[in-house]
Amino acid sequence: MANWNDNRTSRQGFGVSPSQTGDVAGRTTFDAGLRKHMLSIYNYMASGVLLTGIVALLTAQSGLAVQFAQGPLMWLVALSPLAIVFAMSFGRDKFSTGTLQALFWGFAVLMGLSLSTIFLVYTGASIAMTFFATAGAFAGLSLWGYTTEKDISGWGSFLIMGVIGLIVASLLNAFLIGSPGLELAISALGVLIFAGLTAYDTQRLKQEYVAIQQIKMTNPSAAAAFPLGKMVIMGALSLYLDFINMFLFLLRFMGAARE
Repeated sequence: MANWNDNRTSRQGFGVSPSQTGDVAGRTTFDAGLRKHMLSIYNYMASGVLLTGIVALLTAQSGLAVQFAQGPLMWLVALSPLAIVFAMSFGRDKFSTGTLQALFWGFAVLMGLSLSTIFLVYTGASIAMTFFATAGAFAGLSLWGYTTEKDISGWGSFLIMGVIGLIVASLLNAFLIGSPGLELAISALGVLIFAGLTAYDTQRLKQEYVAIQQIKMTNPSAAAAFPLGKMVIMGALSLYLDFINMFLFLLRFMGAARE
């Protein structure tokens, strides 16, 4: 398991030196808070992925996945998670922490219903193998994003542009072009883009915590403006999306089709 307690003090923007906190005890408290914050994000994210997997498997075994693969239910199940993501992203300041939690768990359940259809296309063994491969890659990329000395904040705009390009290319290929070669190219780019986003989001979440704690030290009255509970849930949502998308794109390479 990754150790989120980064004890280095020389890195600008990623820690607070004893001179800033007043003493070594202050630094130790800061590191413990950062580690607790990051572990909370990953606990939420992992729980969401687990819930999605359980719902997907049970739905496939019940036979309901066939109904979600065609007809009106297909669009309802496919678009509902997207609606929740938009609601959480644009309403985070208005919603309470409890509301965001409920939306996150609801999102995980709906994603499970949506992903149940992959059991109709790929074998269970290949899905499991792809899942564990994604989990390993995700853990490594997250650890690198957390510990690297390199500032990768500049990746953000390029990666977001890449996601938009993936969406456009996927729609064009699905409805107009229909090229298997282009689909493989899109899948390869998708794996790379969401691998980059995993590292980028990990570093971003760490930087956000550090910046907010520094603001709170200089202006304690500003603490209420930065609720850590909401940060944890929204951070978990970001990493959940990185994981699931990387898994789905990788599944196109590693998934074995059902006969």
